Amino acid sequence: MKRIITLVFAVALLFSAVSTEAQTLKKLGAKFKEKTERAKDRSDDNIDEKVDDAVDAVFEGEGLFKKDETKEDTEAPVASEEESRENSASDNTASANVSPTLWTKYDFVPGDTVIFEDILENEQNGEFPSKWDLKTGNVEIALYDNESVINFPSTSVSQIVPLMKETGDYLSEKFTIEFDAYFSEFCTTYHIELYDVVNQKNPDNLPRITIDPKSLWMDQFGGTDIPENKNYPYWQRVAISFNIRSLKIYFGEQRLGNIPNLRGNPTGFSIRSEQCHEGNWAFIKNIRIAKGSMSLYDRVVTDGKFITNGIRFDVGKATIRPESMGVINQIHKLMTEHSDLNFSVEGHTDSDGEDASNQKLSEERAAAVKNLLVDMGIDASRLSTRGFGESTPLDSNSTSEGKANNRRVEFIKI
Repeated sequence: MKRIITLVFAVALLFSAVSTEAQTLKKLGAKFKEKTERAKDRSDDNIDEKVDDAVDAVFEGEGLFKKDETKEDTEAPVASEEESRENSASDNTASANVSPTLWTKYDFVPGDTVIFEDILENEQNGEFPSKWDLKTGNVEIALYDNESVINFPSTSVSQIVPLMKETGDYLSEKFTIEFDAYFSEFCTTYHIELYDVVNQKNPDNLPRITIDPKSLWMDQFGGTDIPENKNYPYWQRVAISFNIRSLKIYFGEQRLGNIPNLRGNPTGFSIRSEQCHEGNWAFIKNIRIAKGSMSLYDRVVTDGKFITNGIRFDVGKATIRPESMGVINQIHKLMTEHSDLNFSVEGHTDSDGEDASNQKLSEERAAAVKNLLVDMGIDASRLSTRGFGESTPLDSNSTSEGKANNRRVEFIKI
């Protein structure tokens, strides 16, 4: 059973007699312990019940929206460093225990340029997340599996928006949104608005997107069911792709919805959630918004190369994350359809860490990408590899967004 580990509780136990502040910390720590013990009891009961049905069809089917006139638009039920911050390699991350080669139908490709990223770097436990603004409720940083997460800490609805350099329409005609969501029980729910509820008005009566472990619902368009993974709690990657008019929504490797015409112009991003039952946590992490998109072939023809920050790796390793398969599947398709295309696969890092380590890591990651493509059927003679470490940045290394743009793989036509 996973537990929220709070630093305040540990400090309170060690220094309870030192000062008045320590006494306050001790009381807060005791409160968290009580909640996590209650959560454990409930989770153990859930795991024991019908465990054989736990993971039967998590990644089956693709699902398109079908209008369901019987389902009401209701609120969620309310009961009485370099890349370590980007993607943890723990057992319960969004893609844990899933081989990248299983995501063969995944076609999500992130936008070209990251305009917002929150990997919760240098955040303080118990504080409000520094890169967000609050619309309603209460949100705080918590520690889960020794990693910072954004916590919706009560059964009251809380809603937040990212702090952007621009407060107007900051989403281009082509953009993507990604985040990891934590599902602690069947009714854990996340609501997404495609505008900034603090700084913007809903420009075109844009539909709200509602995701829980069993279904996706979208106002005006209806919903679709999700084969339920009953092996709670778990993380899942949620991704949204918008291209001029069309909208796609992904839950893990599944594409749940494909709306050909949204009939509106998204201008921003807002998310809200709450604990469905007290002590059953709702978290998000690894939030990224990116803009721009062009077919890989058009980029090769125009520029002689293409650059992607959509190939992700485990912390400090050359292990490719499953969510990278949208990009890799497209590259495989491109090289299969155009047998004359050969590439130099070139790895790049941000400036965090030692120069020598980053150089070695970039070389290993480029080789890992080549090896995966070869395993998928591309002839090894068509691919070479190089690593450049942190030596050729595309963006500033002084911001999270700049570092995200610098962590990239380039495919240079040869």
